Amino acid sequence: MIRLTKKLLFAIEAVLDIAYNGGQVPVRSSEITEREGIPRRYLEPVLQELVRHKILLGIRGPSGGYRLARERRRISLGDIVRTVRGLETAEDPISDPAGSALGHQIVRPVWLELQEEMMRRLDALTLEELCGRAHRSGIAGRAAECGDFEI
Repeated sequence: MIRLTKKLLFAIEAVLDIAYNGGQVPVRSSEITEREGIPRRYLEPVLQELVRHKILLGIRGPSGGYRLARERRRISLGDIVRTVRGLETAEDPISDPAGSALGHQIVRPVWLELQEEMMRRLDALTLEELCGRAHRSGIAGRAAECGDFEI
């Protein structure tokens, strides 16, 4: 089930921060914490999971940090949601065998349809589009006007 949790919200904000402020320059987690106000205890495990799923690249060393693993136009919100959903520990109530016939035959199928529609919309929304929205909103960023990059 898609739920907007703190972890998911922070993951989206962190990846967008990296896309908007990083470009070719790695972004340190401390910079993300400072700009976005995301506590490090939430941020680090999420960033590592995003590296494992090849959404981010982790760069080691004194000038290290995080960069996008692909172009901004090739990373969707759906990619981020799927990655963070794997970290969630709450049980999905859709799979709970308890419930009525109305719940199992009507409500749950409708809910699944809505989730599928939401994932289609999230898959269609890229970091490139969100960076464009941030730029048009006047939010300052290091890579705001640089556009996408090629690897």
